[in-house]
Amino acid sequence: MATGGTAYFETPRLRVRAFTEADVDAFVAYRADPDVARYQSWTDYTHAEGLALVASMRGIEPGVPGEWFQFALEAKDDAALVGDLALRVAADEPREAEVGFTLAPAHQGRGYATEALGALLDWAFPTCGLHRVIAVTDALNLAAAALLERVGLRREAHFVENVFFKGAWGSELQFAVLEREWQIISPR
Repeated sequence: MATGGTAYFETPRLRVRAFTEADVDAFVAYRADPDVARYQSWTDYTHAEGLALVASMRGIEPGVPGEWFQFALEAKDDAALVGDLALRVAADEPREAEVGFTLAPAHQGRGYATEALGALLDWAFPTCGLHRVIAVTDALNLAAAALLERVGLRREAHFVENVFFKGAWGSELQFAVLEREWQIISPR
């Protein structure tokens, strides 16, 4: 595991930073895990895809409307890559954004995702001038739904069989929080 990417912000236990090529092996290892990929848009995540994602992030900054930005989550105590966060500011309304998260199985259940997602919202609302942030998850992904509610997002919609996903119709849940709500919720 390597340190070295631009640090955007930190939490008590995590450094949220840019990806580097040194992260690719660990990144691909957890993304290729079938349990991690189960509710994600990918099935088999390859080393070439990991390299391409890291290369695509080089030289860009988070908050560019219409573009996803992937943040690496590095544990401060041992510099291990524990997962990643994603942020996409809407192309047609730059005061709205979507967030996502993925954690390596070995690092799940320790509160890292809750800590990281809360810090991302603390950072993104003022930095990107956001009014509203959403997150979408597979309706069967109960752990992700519980995490989003724990962080403070409210469930706004349950879309029934709205997406043809990995050979079958799937349902999604949408969560959201407004900047003014986040000001009250956030424990900063």
